[in-house]
Amino acid sequence: MVLKRIRQSSDVEVLEAPGFTLMEVMVTLTILGFILVMIFGVFRLGFSAWEKGETNKEVYQKVRISSQMISRQIKSIVPYKIKTPKAEGNYLAFEGKARSLKFVSALPLRSRQPEGFVFAVYEFKKEGSEEGRLVLYEQKVLNKDFMEETPREESGISLLEGVVEARFEYYREEDKDENREAGWVEEWNAKAENKLPRALRITIIQKKGKGEKDETSFTILTEIPSYRYEEVRTTPLWRMIPQRPPGTSG
Repeated sequence: MVLKRIRQSSDVEVLEAPGFTLMEVMVTLTILGFILVMIFGVFRLGFSAWEKGETNKEVYQKVRISSQMISRQIKSIVPYKIKTPKAEGNYLAFEGKARSLKFVSALPLRSRQPEGFVFAVYEFKKEGSEEGRLVLYEQKVLNKDFMEETPREESGISLLEGVVEARFEYYREEDKDENREAGWVEEWNAKAENKLPRALRITIIQKKGKGEKDETSFTILTEIPSYRYEEVRTTPLWRMIPQRPPGTSG
């Protein structure tokens, strides 16, 4: 800041108004620019952290709800037997593979009200080189060939997106007669086993958010209450009525 004294012809001393030099103005603007950049960076960092937190919260909430729904439907598995005229005989409507699962359940997920037995198909669909999604297909059990039918693509429900890997595993109990130890297997052939698995485990690896490289994994472990299937035999009504011994009167 410069303060100059100027003498006029009348010998009257005049003080010039204070001002700034060009260098002072440039330094001030530079410092102010740095301060604004720092403030903007702090706000941007805070907003990014808040947005990431909200995204993770939404993902975890969806995972929690989907896990509960899947677990409830698996617990409601019905040991539904398909009758065939072939020599191989009847078999349970259950097919377990490493990336897909088929079964009959008493609990539909698409409908709020029970509508009888529903045939459910869980399938991991790979979309692209990295991510995929877990899809659910449901249809009513109306004909005997429903296990062989391919579900319509438009009827699928996307339960989880951004899935990197989805793996299904099935727990087999120890069988001393066939010399088999208890443990988890990647496939379950209901025709050969003639029973349901003791429990089911689904391991899912998912992206934390869109565009993020971080991954998170969780496991859905569910026991199948109806794994011990016992065929119900009907008894004629006349055999259920107590019979009187011969020679007795009413």
